[in-house]
Amino acid sequence: MSGETPPVPARWRRMGGFPTLPDRARTMRRTATGLLVAMAGLYLLTSQYLGLHPSVGYIRAFAEAAMVGGLADWFAVTALFRRPLGLPIPHTAIIPENKDRIADTMAAFLRDNFLTPAVVARRLQDMNLAKAAGEYLAAPSQGETGARLRAGAGELLAEFLESLDPERLGTQVRGGLKGLAARVEVAPLLGQMLTAAIADKRHLPLIDSAVRWAGLTLEANEEMVRDVIHSRANAIVRWTGLDEKLASSVLDGLYKLLAEMLVDPTHPLRGKLDEGLAQLAHDLLHDTELRAKVEKTKNDLLDNPAVATWWIGVWERIRAGLIKTARDPGGAFGGQLGESLAELGRVLRDDPRMQLQLNRFARRTAVGVATRYGGQIVRLVSETVRRWDARTVTDRIESAVGRDLQFIRMNGTLVGGLVGLTIHAGDALL
Repeated sequence: MSGETPPVPARWRRMGGFPTLPDRARTMRRTATGLLVAMAGLYLLTSQYLGLHPSVGYIRAFAEAAMVGGLADWFAVTALFRRPLGLPIPHTAIIPENKDRIADTMAAFLRDNFLTPAVVARRLQDMNLAKAAGEYLAAPSQGETGARLRAGAGELLAEFLESLDPERLGTQVRGGLKGLAARVEVAPLLGQMLTAAIADKRHLPLIDSAVRWAGLTLEANEEMVRDVIHSRANAIVRWTGLDEKLASSVLDGLYKLLAEMLVDPTHPLRGKLDEGLAQLAHDLLHDTELRAKVEKTKNDLLDNPAVATWWIGVWERIRAGLIKTARDPGGAFGGQLGESLAELGRVLRDDPRMQLQLNRFARRTAVGVATRYGGQIVRLVSETVRRWDARTVTDRIESAVGRDLQFIRMNGTLVGGLVGLTIHAGDALL
């Protein structure tokens, strides 16, 4: 939320808050200040011994001018970020006082130089992004970079999956699948699939499997069939023992029928099955009543809580398996990912037509983003900088350029000293 302060890293908290300057910049600032103090000390020291030797005057002139140059540059550098010595001098604390104007200037610079559609198109016109990406993906496939790429991609995928709420995401995915399935009429789809399978004879292996399954089921339940026949036979048949012969005859007949259906493709019962399947396919396509029954069954199945529970379990097993596989860079996922990336890289590297298409797509996408969202990005930059407090802006800019600014102070001290030395030498010669 806008009113909340962003979290500060622990290392910064130990330093006492937001870091004002990196260690190297702070060191350079102390060095520049020390050099200025040294020049002041040298000036005071040489002022006491001007008559000792003529060279002392040259040293004093150097120290005097260096002290003036160092002080001038200290004032200039300090005035950028704060008021020197806290005094309300006009045109000081330039960055804090002009924070909003800096934000607008940064946003305008970003808009004019990066987010204008014409600029984006011109910058991307001569760039072969697809080939560069292909060369990168193809080259590291067998090296350490490739291993890091696979490991990084796997870890990124694992962290993404872990960050998701399993129950909530599973419910959302189930809801999405349910909504999609509810909009799809299943009966015509099944009818078309069955019609195509019959036309291509792809249903015959299913019939063979069904016949084998019937035979194995009959064999596994043979005693139950015999008991049923025994219980249905009257007392005279059981007394004469004909019930056992009748049960054996029934079972033998069923085994023979199933065997003949399995080995004879032209068996009449197989033909009946073909006719029945063809009729079912026709009814699924054209019978309104059957289609309504199928849709009702589908909806009842989708609304069944047991199906929802089953799907949540399936999704969680899939998610856990993906996380485990993604974190194994040497496993199948790592190898497949590496090979896939390398193959993609080789295609991008060696296929000019694909490069042309992808570069064109990237250019159009970038231009579209600049056209549709350029203004929003510019406003985001401007508003973000405007929301920063003056100290934050000052600290961040000073952290970025503070070390170079201290070099300016040091150079000003030394250059000022050399100028003073030159002027003193000129006076002495004249």
